[in-house]
Amino acid sequence: MTDATAPHPDDPFADVWSANAAFAADFPLAGLSGVAAKGLALVTCMDTRIDPLSVLGAEPGDAKIIRTAGARVTDDVLRSLVLATNLLGAHRVLVVAHTDCGLVGSDDEVRAKVAGALGREPGEAEVAAYDPQAIAEPSSALVADVARIRAHPLVPEATVVAAAVYDVATGRLEPVAV
Repeated sequence: MTDATAPHPDDPFADVWSANAAFAADFPLAGLSGVAAKGLALVTCMDTRIDPLSVLGAEPGDAKIIRTAGARVTDDVLRSLVLATNLLGAHRVLVVAHTDCGLVGSDDEVRAKVAGALGREPGEAEVAAYDPQAIAEPSSALVADVARIRAHPLVPEATVVAAAVYDVATGRLEPVAV
């Protein structure tokens, strides 16, 4: 960045803008296709301990990465998977949950945590209406989420869907029977 475009020192994103300027100065990804080179779409959690491409032994351009709290298959995840499997080269979908996930528990427990972080009561209308899609039992949630993908009328029947749990302490993926 030139001095004229340098972020203001009080900008809460100054570190981001500066890091991006360094990245863009020697941009290594120009020319990559929008198609998943390895035919893979990954649905995983937004947890910062997961480096999706490294976990898969993949490189930029190899896979479509969809991140969502708890790796839950929400309506928006399905929307993205329809595009990935029909238009962007993905013929395999891997759903990866992880150990030590903050969504494990009941919806009420997660709502109580959110309310506490906001200094509000769990019974307040906005908090009570919030659907965190908590994970009562991780393997059961994966089975249900994979079934949801397989049942979607716009995900091609030939799409192969699998699930695993990523161990944040070891980096290992443990396949889950779905």
